[in-house]
Amino acid sequence: MDEQFQNNPPEPKKGNEGRRASFIWIAATLCLAGVFILVSASRVEAQSREEDSQRYTAIIQQVFNFIQRRFVEESDPQALYEGAMRGMFEALGDPYSVFLSEAEMADLSETTQGSFGGVGLYISKPIGEGPGGAPPYVEVASPIEDTPGWRAGINPGDLIISINGESTDKLTMDEVLARLRGEPGVQVNLVIRRSERLEFPVTLVRAVIEVPTVKYDMIGDIGYLKIITFTPMTVDRAREAIEFFKTKNYRSLVVDLRNNYGGLLESAIGISDLFLDGGIVVSTKSRIPQENMVRNARRNTAVPAAMPIVVLINRGSASASEIVAGALKDRGRAYLVGEKSFGKGSVQQVYPIDGASGFKLTTARYYTPSDVNIDKVGIPPDLEVRFPEYGPEIEEALGNLIRSNRIPEFVKANPRPQTAQIEALVRELNRDFQIDSALLRRLIRNEQNRTVIAPVYDLDYDVQLQAAVNILRDGSYARLIRTTRTLRDLQEEAEKEDDMAKAS
Repeated sequence: MDEQFQNNPPEPKKGNEGRRASFIWIAATLCLAGVFILVSASRVEAQSREEDSQRYTAIIQQVFNFIQRRFVEESDPQALYEGAMRGMFEALGDPYSVFLSEAEMADLSETTQGSFGGVGLYISKPIGEGPGGAPPYVEVASPIEDTPGWRAGINPGDLIISINGESTDKLTMDEVLARLRGEPGVQVNLVIRRSERLEFPVTLVRAVIEVPTVKYDMIGDIGYLKIITFTPMTVDRAREAIEFFKTKNYRSLVVDLRNNYGGLLESAIGISDLFLDGGIVVSTKSRIPQENMVRNARRNTAVPAAMPIVVLINRGSASASEIVAGALKDRGRAYLVGEKSFGKGSVQQVYPIDGASGFKLTTARYYTPSDVNIDKVGIPPDLEVRFPEYGPEIEEALGNLIRSNRIPEFVKANPRPQTAQIEALVRELNRDFQIDSALLRRLIRNEQNRTVIAPVYDLDYDVQLQAAVNILRDGSYARLIRTTRTLRDLQEEAEKEDDMAKAS
């Protein structure tokens, strides 16, 4: 009977049973037909894409040759090639996938491995118009500490309106980098726009920018570890910091990822290894299934599992720093304080083309341990702490104060001012500009810090660091860490709120 069933379809049965059997056979046949149609359509679509690729490649070659023969002036083949490559990557609409000239490839190698001549700013530039149709000016993602840009007080989110008198909205990213980087000791004149009304000039002098990694110190019995960027040396330097904390008998830890614009994926995973005892750190998902990966922490942490940890983030925290913050948050290993992070949840690979130029291509998106991608969304802190924001009148007054150069002149004339001298200046500036005395003291302190090697931290004026230290000292950490939610929980909650808002 089994053999007969396999080789011959069953005879139709009478009544409801027969109709049910017929329906099953029809449904099965339709399902199989659907599978064949999908497979066939997929093959046809793939073949069509391949034919389109070949046709467009041939057209590009024909146009290239035509320009070479017919353009009114003799054209440079390299310039045509680089222009075509830039246009092709711009068409992807992804600001992180770009063609890299020989100089840009060298710059990329320097920033991840060594040093370079520049002003010390991580920057980005929108493709096409900026938000709301604004000109596509260069935006500062974050300054590198102890560099000319940082010492001049340039902040994340500032716009560079012009460089040496040239408006940046017309410059390509390659041209911007060429003007900011170069021979140390050369002046670079910028115009900075901060918020809608505050605009002021800044003169920087290029210096040798050594890519920093970490800074660390003790705040009483709290270890303070600031990770500035993720390079091949970051994990080793962080281990050195932890060994230092151990000699000081630290009882808790602040990991500061503010203004950390990222770096190497492997370095971010290595830093997470210091705090996580096994388990997922990050997963990457690509269009190519074989390239999907799940990266796990190793066993045996450098920091004890019971050690309270607070992580500081802000809108300058991006990419690799978000991998670390997301892993520690989703795994319940740290409490996050500060502001929502930047939101760069993609992975880029750098590919050389001819030994000199190359390109950077987004090949995957990364996901936190709760399987959330934070691209263009960012990571919200468990406790939001913002620096004070000021209205239009204060912004205008700050602009006038900056242009007056009163504070830099005071600090230059008084390298080690007495408290009475500072208070006298505060009273004068308060009278002349009507700016809050506490803010004036902070501006004076910032200027003092920029004229010397900056201190590792400034607890007097850093409200986010103050909040982190208070959590670790007031006994609330254990309760707070139990109430934290994963990024998946937060995402699902936001989706429910959106659905409810649409339904109403």
